[in-house]
Amino acid sequence: MPSLQNLLDNNRIWAARMEAQRPGFFSQLAHQQTPKYLWIGCSDSRVPANEITGLDPGEVFVHRNIANVVVHSDLNALSVIQFAVDHLKVEHIMVVGHYGCGGVLATLRGTRVGLADNWLRHVHDVKLRHRRRLDHLTVAEQEDTLCEMNVIEQVGNVALSNVLQDAWARGQKVAVHGWCYGLKDGLVKDLGVSMQGAHEVVDVFRNAFKRYPRPSKA
Repeated sequence: MPSLQNLLDNNRIWAARMEAQRPGFFSQLAHQQTPKYLWIGCSDSRVPANEITGLDPGEVFVHRNIANVVVHSDLNALSVIQFAVDHLKVEHIMVVGHYGCGGVLATLRGTRVGLADNWLRHVHDVKLRHRRRLDHLTVAEQEDTLCEMNVIEQVGNVALSNVLQDAWARGQKVAVHGWCYGLKDGLVKDLGVSMQGAHEVVDVFRNAFKRYPRPSKA
């Protein structure tokens, strides 16, 4: 088995550089974490939350899974959201997808990937729900559009979770946002689905899909 010594060496170089540039950085970091942001993103290794947003360790709480899915039966994701909202008091939750997402592409192409097919069924449901907005598009357009639609659906799921509903009911200030990251240019696109209270969810969610028109009937 290949050695991982190079990674350990890289760690020591990084730690020394950080301490030299910002003396006391790690002692402060060890004291507490007070992130303002929760990032819910894809597990794709090309989409690192801290680097993309220019944030240091300790500044963003992160949850990642294949295709950045949030469903009400996933206690892992819900536990992360609950801890972030109730205990860390984050102010912003960003659901972040990315163009060229392997899970989304597998869904569109009908590619079998194994056990993860069951997980990607959630993305497949998004595809079926909005098929009339997708079927008339080119393949490339379908890929990008489904990536965005999947983010929007997951933003809705976060907003409708009991964690967010309870937080908003008690007056806690926390907003949910939907972003899509471009692997080709490194830029984040705000999908314009930010919600700051329960009263906004239905209208924001409904209006979000108007940008993806269905073809007119002949």
